[in-house]
Amino acid sequence: MASLLDKVRTLISANLHSMVDAALKANSVAVMDEYIRQAENNLDALEDAAATVGGEVKTLKRKADEYAAQVAKLDKDIDALLQQNREDLATAAQSKFNSTQKLAEQYKEQYERQQAEYQNLLDAKLKLEAKLTTTKQEREELLALLDLAKSKELTVKTMKSLDDVAGNSDADIARMGESIRARLDKASAKSEMMANRLDDQMDQVLGKSELDNQLAERKKRLGMGG
Repeated sequence: MASLLDKVRTLISANLHSMVDAALKANSVAVMDEYIRQAENNLDALEDAAATVGGEVKTLKRKADEYAAQVAKLDKDIDALLQQNREDLATAAQSKFNSTQKLAEQYKEQYERQQAEYQNLLDAKLKLEAKLTTTKQEREELLALLDLAKSKELTVKTMKSLDDVAGNSDADIARMGESIRARLDKASAKSEMMANRLDDQMDQVLGKSELDNQLAERKKRLGMGG
């Protein structure tokens, strides 16, 4: 799982400007086609991994809740047995309470770890999808630019990078080169905004969950119903 996320993060952080420059230098979009191929393959792997981990999260959450319910029931049973002077049964119940509580804590810890992993996979999937869409769009722009360059018989030397293209005397080529840079910058900004919104939403959800838990605990101490 870690190796998959590492590959995906590398793809997400890939520099589109460098890819465009390399494509211009080679007079081919092969470098972008290879990136698209790798991104699509890893996106499929991400979806499979997210589905698998998501299923594990549901299973662990169910187990954690089941054992937590057993712990709560045993806690009440122990008190009731003590009040009935059945200390022998209370001792046995206390022993079962201890082992069940340990299992409940273990399942809760596993659930929280897997939940965090699941969120990481979803976050990576969202970012990679955005990067893949942008790359495909810029590939089409680049193809048009290369076709125009060929039609005007530009030499390979004048196509080393977008800077060379922007400095060319041909106004049409220069405009297209600058257009590609502007689109890349805008796409990058959108991707960052999307990631920030996702982080903010996660913080809000986690924050509300913590407050709900605190209020629930307080109501429990006050003897109020859930």
